[in-house]
Amino acid sequence: MKASAFVYPWDVNGDPDAARRIADLGVGQVTLAAAYHSTRALTPRHPRHRVVTAEHAAVLYPPDERRWADRAIRPYPAGDWAPGDAFGAAAGSLADAGLEVHTWVVLAHNSRLGAELPRTSVVNAYGDRYPWAPCVARSATRAYLVDLAAEAAVRPGARGTELESLGWYGLAHLHAHDKTGGVALGDAGQYLMSLCFCPDCRAGYGGQGQDPDELAAAVREALEPVWRGAAASDGGWAGVAKLLGESRAEATRAWRDTTARTLQEAAVAAVRAAAPAGFRVLLHADPVSYHCGANAGVDPAHILSVADGVVVPCTGGPGLLTPFAEHARDGTVLAANLTVVSGMGGSPHTLASDAARARDLGATELRLYHAGLASDADLAAVREGLRGLE
Repeated sequence: MKASAFVYPWDVNGDPDAARRIADLGVGQVTLAAAYHSTRALTPRHPRHRVVTAEHAAVLYPPDERRWADRAIRPYPAGDWAPGDAFGAAAGSLADAGLEVHTWVVLAHNSRLGAELPRTSVVNAYGDRYPWAPCVARSATRAYLVDLAAEAAVRPGARGTELESLGWYGLAHLHAHDKTGGVALGDAGQYLMSLCFCPDCRAGYGGQGQDPDELAAAVREALEPVWRGAAASDGGWAGVAKLLGESRAEATRAWRDTTARTLQEAAVAAVRAAAPAGFRVLLHADPVSYHCGANAGVDPAHILSVADGVVVPCTGGPGLLTPFAEHARDGTVLAANLTVVSGMGGSPHTLASDAARARDLGATELRLYHAGLASDADLAAVREGLRGLE
């Protein structure tokens, strides 16, 4: 069962032992960040630092000025946390250690973009902007994301890509010093708080037969009992329909599903047009299309007709694989993403059994999050677990 470890360039660059250490885990591939959001990350073995602060979303290579000249929305180069062609340097070291390199590209998740160009952001029913969440309905934002996907995915030496956040982002974010957990919103409340009411989305709801002002008022009214401490209604889509009304709920979902699907189709097509033959395109995905976040909500049948496969979060259990497995074809990649950092809720000591369960539900590959963040003890458990799979 092929396994790939997620890695940042700063885990590798400046550490002469990093590439060999990752290869010795027993993985055959690395998924190396080429475009990434802001973060603060430990580097527990690096000879020169222990903490890296990526201050804003950035590309980790020099962007092509010919592509981005005179465009208002363009990628930000990284600062001193990943100078120059940090991706290229790390990719070279990893390839020299015998590892196949695939790019890891974060798309619709960019707080600096929202801070500098507020009109790019999702706007909720109360008028609050989410600067971390670019609205994927806006034409200029969509054009930026499609071009970024093609440029960041197809880096020299890469054999494939994994596209993260290629869809709607919403309220849930884990923002710096996040203080949004005081009211339990539940699945339905999260959806309502993630609905966008920017001018493009208001027009989109209008196209679905909804008055956008009335719809926003209905969202606020539906949420009012939740703010007072009432239970957030039934889980799943039934809860959304109960809070908002079935016709309004379906109209919002129709607009958002179509918007996300067409963006995913365009981005994958752009990557394929830029890539060499045999280049593999995967999406980080959730099989419930109205879900927001890094694992974009998708329709499994649709996305597996567009991309070569998906990377599916499985740390809490492999159940999300099943809807994708039902639509898999010969050659479809279903990669089970397992956290192997104990301090981040992972379970590296049960990797072999967790992987076996995922395989039984249709997983064809593994993704291990994250080789650079894990302790020595976690990495030792990963080595043992991968040996157990052999």
